[in-house]
Amino acid sequence: MSVEVVQIGVDQLSRYERTPIRFWVDSRFRVDAPEGGLGGLRLVEEEVDPPYIKDYDALLGGSESPLHWPELFDVSRWGFFLAADGGQDVGGAAVGMDTPGVHMLEARSDLAVLWDIRVHPDERRHGIGRALFRQAVDWARAKGCHQFKVETQNVNVGACRFYARQGCRLGSIHRYAYAGCPEVAHEAMLLWYLDL
Repeated sequence: MSVEVVQIGVDQLSRYERTPIRFWVDSRFRVDAPEGGLGGLRLVEEEVDPPYIKDYDALLGGSESPLHWPELFDVSRWGFFLAADGGQDVGGAAVGMDTPGVHMLEARSDLAVLWDIRVHPDERRHGIGRALFRQAVDWARAKGCHQFKVETQNVNVGACRFYARQGCRLGSIHRYAYAGCPEVAHEAMLLWYLDL
């Protein structure tokens, strides 16, 4: 497999969004809070029964798809990347930075956030995610960012392990971040950081 990662413009987001963003959930990290949290927070992996597929495309709907990001945000300082193998698109990544109104950026101009990363389900475990992640990090570093941030959830155990392998450190566990969204209210937000 010879994967090439290239930067694209917003005019290519229709191509970007063709790669599905879904994954199999058969385990999760349960968040334990000994002594009501005074004893810290601990992640304990446990099976999910029954297993299910989490499909972000279906969950978010068309109004929040990559094609609509330029309508929702000022993406003029964002980076978009596509991974292709033999001319076939197999993944993508989007990085946001220095964008007023995007709370994930914490009002910092030295922070970049991995807004989205996707690898076609049939092409996983071939180094595509790693190549996209490295390209996103390199781009953020070249733009002068000092830290890189990633959001995932406790039901995406594979992603959590992936980000840890890339050198990210867990910076925050927000147990009730999605309480206002019934479809995912049972999930906890995990925020990962990588110093650049």
